[in-house]
Amino acid sequence: MAFIPGTMARAFAKVRAALVLAALLAAACTPVYRNHGYIPAEDELAQVTVGQDTKGSVATKVGRPSVEGLLNDNGWFYVQSRFKTVGPRQPQEVERQVVAITFDDQDRVANVERFGLEKGEVVTISRRITSTSIKQIGLIQQLLGSLGRLRADQLLQ
Repeated sequence: MAFIPGTMARAFAKVRAALVLAALLAAACTPVYRNHGYIPAEDELAQVTVGQDTKGSVATKVGRPSVEGLLNDNGWFYVQSRFKTVGPRQPQEVERQVVAITFDDQDRVANVERFGLEKGEVVTISRRITSTSIKQIGLIQQLLGSLGRLRADQLLQ
């Protein structure tokens, strides 16, 4: 076999180009996760005392909500969504959680609840309540039930 000058260099260039292309394809297939919205952490929610804290103290301890009660002013709802993007595909919502803090007629905290989705069904993740009735479960079902169709930025519009 005769040695042809430049053949080895061209072969290495092709191998190098193939490796770069393979690395780019692998990077394009790596999922990228983004979080939208805000929900207070468990340790922040633990600072909220049912029956004692007011809207003002809740705002100081965990911040203002992204959504307030739509039909009345008795509930604050914190919504957080997690989106997964793979390559050039459309982002897909893979998780949504809602923290609901409801208030009584004296603007004191009545309920602190965290909701999520399990197999498409609304489930309660944690709950601290003074009453057993959940007044605005319809709104929570709407917030969680539109998984994949409603983005967190749309809630602010």
